[in-house]
Amino acid sequence: MAKLFMKAWVAGMATVMAASASAQPANPPPPGGETPAAFDVHEGTSMAVSASPDGKWLAIDLQGSLWIMPAKGGRAKRITDYFWDARQPVWAPDGSRLAYFAYRDGGYDLWTIRPDGSDAKKLTNGAYDDREPVFSPDGGTIAFSSDRSGSSYDIWTVDLASGALRQVTKGPLEDRMPTWSPDGARIAYSSQQGMIKASLFATTLADGKESPLKAVDGVRLDAPSFGPAGQLAYVASDHKGSRLEIDGAVVSGSENVFPFRVSWNRGGYYYVSDGKIRHRAGKNLSTVDFAATLEAVRPSYARAKRDWDSTVPRKALGIVHPKISPDGSRIAFVALGDLYMVSTRGGAPENLTKDAALDADPAWSPDGRSIVWSSDRAGGLPELFIRDLATGKDRQLTSMETQPLGAAWSPDGTKVAFLDIDGQWGVAGVCMVDVATGKVTRLQTSLGQPGSPSWSADGKYIVISMSHKYSASFREGTNQAYVIPTNGKTEPFWQIPEENMSLDTRSGSGPAWSPDGTRMAGIYEGLLKLWPVDRDGKPLGPPRALASDTAFFPTWTADGKTILFQSDDKLKTVNVETGVVTQVPLDLSYRLAKPTGRIIIHVGKLVDSVRDETQLNKDIVIDGNRITAIRDHDAGARDPAVTYVDAPNLTAIPGLIEYHAHIQKDFGSNLEKAWLAYGITTVRDPGTMVYDAVEDREASEAGVRISPRFYTASPLLEWQRVYYKMGVAVSGPAHLERELGRAKALKYDLIKSYVRMTDFGQRRIVEAAHAMGVPVSGHEIFPAAYTGVDGTEHMGATSRRGYSPKQGPMGMAYDDVIQLFGRSGRTVTPTMFGALSGYLAKYPDYKDDPRLKLYPVWAQRSVTERSPFEGLIRPMMGGMMVSLKKMYDAGTQVVAGTDTMIATNLHAEIASYVDAGLTPFQALQTATVNPARALNLDAGTLEAGKLADITLLEGDPRENIANTFKVKTVVANGRVLKEEELIASSR
Repeated sequence: MAKLFMKAWVAGMATVMAASASAQPANPPPPGGETPAAFDVHEGTSMAVSASPDGKWLAIDLQGSLWIMPAKGGRAKRITDYFWDARQPVWAPDGSRLAYFAYRDGGYDLWTIRPDGSDAKKLTNGAYDDREPVFSPDGGTIAFSSDRSGSSYDIWTVDLASGALRQVTKGPLEDRMPTWSPDGARIAYSSQQGMIKASLFATTLADGKESPLKAVDGVRLDAPSFGPAGQLAYVASDHKGSRLEIDGAVVSGSENVFPFRVSWNRGGYYYVSDGKIRHRAGKNLSTVDFAATLEAVRPSYARAKRDWDSTVPRKALGIVHPKISPDGSRIAFVALGDLYMVSTRGGAPENLTKDAALDADPAWSPDGRSIVWSSDRAGGLPELFIRDLATGKDRQLTSMETQPLGAAWSPDGTKVAFLDIDGQWGVAGVCMVDVATGKVTRLQTSLGQPGSPSWSADGKYIVISMSHKYSASFREGTNQAYVIPTNGKTEPFWQIPEENMSLDTRSGSGPAWSPDGTRMAGIYEGLLKLWPVDRDGKPLGPPRALASDTAFFPTWTADGKTILFQSDDKLKTVNVETGVVTQVPLDLSYRLAKPTGRIIIHVGKLVDSVRDETQLNKDIVIDGNRITAIRDHDAGARDPAVTYVDAPNLTAIPGLIEYHAHIQKDFGSNLEKAWLAYGITTVRDPGTMVYDAVEDREASEAGVRISPRFYTASPLLEWQRVYYKMGVAVSGPAHLERELGRAKALKYDLIKSYVRMTDFGQRRIVEAAHAMGVPVSGHEIFPAAYTGVDGTEHMGATSRRGYSPKQGPMGMAYDDVIQLFGRSGRTVTPTMFGALSGYLAKYPDYKDDPRLKLYPVWAQRSVTERSPFEGLIRPMMGGMMVSLKKMYDAGTQVVAGTDTMIATNLHAEIASYVDAGLTPFQALQTATVNPARALNLDAGTLEAGKLADITLLEGDPRENIANTFKVKTVVANGRVLKEEELIASSR
């Protein structure tokens, strides 16, 4: 399969080179064989324009393809295929070629192409991203921005005759979007500090002197462009909007201007605003109308369906952090919510904890007599506990001051290192605790989602994996070894085994330091690799593969001769000296926790999410875990064999579905109780650490913990660079096949194609996922809508381009985006960041809701305190609401999700849809029937035959959507749970 994928990749790369001048380039067909539907669009979102020197033609970059059209307007002709992600074309001064940057093969490089689409040539190569090209006035040189310095974006030039590269700017700031002065003596650019602040500078090429050009407090300045008479145009943006200025004067009026360079020509200039191509000549403004043909498909394949009825044994796949004992005889791991131990020879695993607590991350003491692990058994958040294996007695090691995960015992047995969630989203510190006294020493605070610690042989260092960023402009980097001295005095330092090569993921790819300190083990390209190191962890040679089996989470025996690792749904050991791999037999299964008996719930009102009406005085009959009837209330004699729930003052709605949240063990099991307490009976996690969420899903199915249903995705499949701990830096096509094989073995409910994944790679993911019967989601819109990607997360959010092709400034989406969503009928999870503040302004009492105490104090602040990003996000809400209503009306399947773990946000999310123009009933459907349909789940409506997921509210959400917040009782898979019981059970 990998060879076939590579052939398809090469064939796709050759498409444009073979394109004729008379026909638009062909595209690889959708992998499912669907017939694409073609349609015309007349506006472009986040589109740039460039005018030819003779003034006759315009080039645009609509949805990642390059198009040529007459300058007077008309039909645009596509000159590249859909899979380039080609951006910001500019014409050579003689009009013979266009320069652009494109993500054709997994990194942004500079290209040129003839205006007829022929003779595409690549100008730059390598591991770095090169962006935003612009020709010098004489046409012999191209200036561009690049992170090839390895620490920031700077301005570079490439000589077109020799290919020689020259670095023009250096420094800590992010220099982007260059432009040449008319005489070619200077290059101006936007110099960025963070997300908001950006000023304009220029560098003189002769002496390298940098001079400031323009800076305005509270205003971001982008995309400078010198006019023929030396005028300086740029795009200024703040909370009021995005506008075009020339020499300090606003020329665009109330238009929503896209942040790209204007294109000057005889008598005027072109730019894009409000999704339209504009031309200004003096005070005269004209709009250049165009039509461009795009295509989309509605994917058709046999969907897999989760079994919520059978109670036959199921194999446990979620084996989390298995660690081999020092003597190699036993393995400790977490599965099905509990801590287990099993012999490396196989046999029945022993359940060591057998409780409803959330357990995680076991580690052996050096003498093999004890296991330390994380658990929330003391109530609240996880703490460290030590189990004496001889006596079976447990001792709590930490208490209240930390949230420990990822424990690792020091070589001398006196300390345990761990990660501490120190009060920010996705951020953790590194601590160690004295085993005898419980004293905690904090070594590092506020690191960005670090990997689990591993000790040096002498105990002087702890190594973790961290993301080593290329720049501040883009958050992705490579996972590298970060060495922390344990003396608390010496500064940490990086050790990079192989430049520009990433450990697969920080959630389980090492590095794991060998017990003798001479080697490290880690996972690269999906394979277990070793490399020699000195006592400080400095690599003494490159990583080399030890085995050909797909691998994850390596741990060593004390003699350094054996490594245990996970391989898809199996445990394996490898002899380090011989390379012989041996499978460890593991037989662990569970049964679906399915209630029995009959329950009848009497409600005063019922909204079934099918019909836009409120039914009165109804009985809901539940047998086991399914609704068997909904009928008029029967006030007659009661059957003693039936459980009755009397709720005549409450309204029944389907259990709510949170379509985008991430299950995190640092919240403890209270996270799951909180979702239920807020009426959420199903949670979809669209990006997870490799085995963790499978274990959460199975613990939920087995009824080990009180929990919603979980639908869990693969890790975020990135390409070579990665940001999140739950992301995988896929190194190439062969590695992608390994990840897809693991996804099939672990039976993920969804595969996530993330920000840096190539469009060809995404196409392969769709092909493989649909063959498994599961959907694909990501942040992309095109060519995702053509390839058959099932859904898109977020209306905006992270993009590898630095701006969203789904929305322009002020959150506005235009005709191309509206039609791509509507014509494909795909799902969109809007995640209206900023909705919560408006919601709480209307309902301030919701800040004091007792259910909020189920979360850590630092997480509660997201509700009780004003977000520092509110000023940045709130101005976009108006545009996002307008766009959402247009998408909905066009046929987009809107599914409510928040990308947070705090359930208040889901209620705010669906309320914002009403603010956008949906009716309360339509908004309710986005969190009930719509996501249930997308999950292929028999829930989301109150009908006979559906799963018994029901939320009972005070008030009717059809009258006021904010009534969804007023949950009193929830029925999850036929189990009745009252709000006060859920809160009390967490203490």
